[in-house]
Amino acid sequence: MDRRTFLQNSVASATYLGLGAAGLQSCSGFEKKHITILHTNDVHSHIDPFPSDHSRYANLGGLARRASLVQQIREENPNTLLLDAGDIFQGTPYFNFYGGELEFKLMSKLKYDAATIGNHDFDNGIEGLLAQMPHAEFELLSANYDFSNTVMNGFVKPYQTYTLDGLKVGVYGIGIALDGLVLKKLYKETEYLNPYEIALDAERKLKEEENCDLIICLSHLGYDYDNNPNRPDDVTLAEKTEHTQLIIGGHTHTFLETPDVRTNKTGKQVLVNQVGCYGINLGRIDFYFDTAEAVASEGISIKV
Repeated sequence: MDRRTFLQNSVASATYLGLGAAGLQSCSGFEKKHITILHTNDVHSHIDPFPSDHSRYANLGGLARRASLVQQIREENPNTLLLDAGDIFQGTPYFNFYGGELEFKLMSKLKYDAATIGNHDFDNGIEGLLAQMPHAEFELLSANYDFSNTVMNGFVKPYQTYTLDGLKVGVYGIGIALDGLVLKKLYKETEYLNPYEIALDAERKLKEEENCDLIICLSHLGYDYDNNPNRPDDVTLAEKTEHTQLIIGGHTHTFLETPDVRTNKTGKQVLVNQVGCYGINLGRIDFYFDTAEAVASEGISIKV
């Protein structure tokens, strides 16, 4: 991050942890409040590691390895959130056989705090998604999917707040347009609302009404669409926001070596992050809150 400072009274560092990596580097030297954000996206029902003969991802991934990393980081810093940016379902026979039950049960065992909804999470229809909700011991967040006229009404929140070490963290969800990606018969009367307008409204509520110290967007819009500027994406979202400090993205399976630092409409910096797909990487962002001085810490990337 080139030792950039961001946030008026906080700092952030990013760490990508390749699942299968030999070790972790711990950030040190700060005695103020420290919040760690761990995240995944587009896991697509990949429970097991890739086989040793895989052409691209040999021996990488696997939920058991992710669980070990998450446990180790939580022991290092109990003030940790674990989040997912959607497309939890579809991609291996586990989904074909269990319809998402195994994915939600295992995420619950890892104690995920929240996830947003990706287009493939509708692949068994909105009723199929509802059927798995009893297995989800975490919040499903989507501010711009209106489920009022569907069976999912009341099961999805626009945002959720968490208090860690006396600091209030607000997390809201934003989803991609379903028309053209998902058959109408699968998402039925789910109404898609303008993601930019809804994001601005959600972050305003989190800042002004909930008094959040840190605001995070879980987005399944996709990282960037240079060839289609009319298609909403995370980069444009970052530039339109006022209070969001971190956008955790999904959908485009983008492997970012370090978070993309963007400037919002008020001149403040926003981190945009995405860690590829299939559970190969676990994203990590550390926020350090120090009222005396803000010093940025560099991030590392580990792939084995």
